[in-house]
Amino acid sequence: MPIERLMVAGQMVPVSHYCHVVKAGDWIWLSGMVGMRADGSIPEDTVGQFEIALESIDTCLRAAGGRPDQIVKVQVFMTDIAERARINPVRQRYFGEHRPASTLVEVSALVDPRMTVEIEAVAYIGA
Repeated sequence: MPIERLMVAGQMVPVSHYCHVVKAGDWIWLSGMVGMRADGSIPEDTVGQFEIALESIDTCLRAAGGRPDQIVKVQVFMTDIAERARINPVRQRYFGEHRPASTLVEVSALVDPRMTVEIEAVAYIGA
């Protein structure tokens, strides 16, 4: 089974030694996506950042041949877990009836001090 490593056009340039997506067989791993646009701008509010991060997840997932309903696990990292209720409507719109396994963790900081949220995901496209 070949392993594909994808750098997706229009996405933020990785800040370290990683790629946006790794695909191996029927599995897709999506690197942590943050609320920074490709031009480097970051909304001040967590909801705006979450929307950008989720759009990046979607773009990278589709670039690897996947769909949102194929995401089996999502991890969300937030600098203020009290904002969970604010991002939840965006998450519900994206996933609809599909409910992936999920982890939500509060962290002390992300790679840029302006960032408040990061999302990573795993998808299975064999079904």
